[in-house]
Amino acid sequence: MVVDLNADLGEGCGSDAALLDLVSSANIACGYHAGDAQTMQACVREAIKKGVAIGAHPSFPDRENFGRTAMNLPPDTVFAQMLYQIGALQAITRAEGGQLRHVKPHGMLYNQAAKDATLAEAIARAVQAVDPGLILVGLAGSELIRAGERHGLVTREEVFADRGYRADGSLVPRSEPGALIDQEERALEQTLEMVQNGRVKSLTGEWANVRAQTVCLHGDGEHALAFARRLREAFSVNNIKISA
Repeated sequence: MVVDLNADLGEGCGSDAALLDLVSSANIACGYHAGDAQTMQACVREAIKKGVAIGAHPSFPDRENFGRTAMNLPPDTVFAQMLYQIGALQAITRAEGGQLRHVKPHGMLYNQAAKDATLAEAIARAVQAVDPGLILVGLAGSELIRAGERHGLVTREEVFADRGYRADGSLVPRSEPGALIDQEERALEQTLEMVQNGRVKSLTGEWANVRAQTVCLHGDGEHALAFARRLREAFSVNNIKISA
């Protein structure tokens, strides 16, 4: 069994270099919610050095709230913002001798696109316009995955090690109790269940089916590095290989 392990980087958390030793894919912030040109360049260089697949991590324009504010923007505006952010990271990656591999939206953009077909369509259209060879990463079973498939993109369905789930397979919003799992053992158990058995237990006790092609590790948690190491160890013990 093989699974991709990804982390969101370039967000000013200070653990990027260490996380790049543990993951197979990196989603690099493109300046709208965090990061800047120098941070993007530094992350790209480190990812190339360590053989980690490089992806763009575009957001709504919301640095003040780390991309977590809900927005209702016209599809053409979202399309242009995606081109701007993806294109910037693609240019830096090419200049450093690497290749952009995937796109994973950030924060509220990601969560809204999971349910909003119009928003998902604008994102998928932008990814396809930049490079139809790019992989689109989205929440397992979401509208974003369906939009990517409609545009002929390769998609990767994502699950979260440290997030609570609802019965329909969506994430519990960060504003609600149970959104974040802070017990390592429970997060490890949930991740293995999703990867090995394709299901996750919701906060209300029901099982939701998920397709776990890539697992997200949040790099901004207090114990992110320690948990990343434990997760890699658990994968190894269960003969789960990590590959982009």
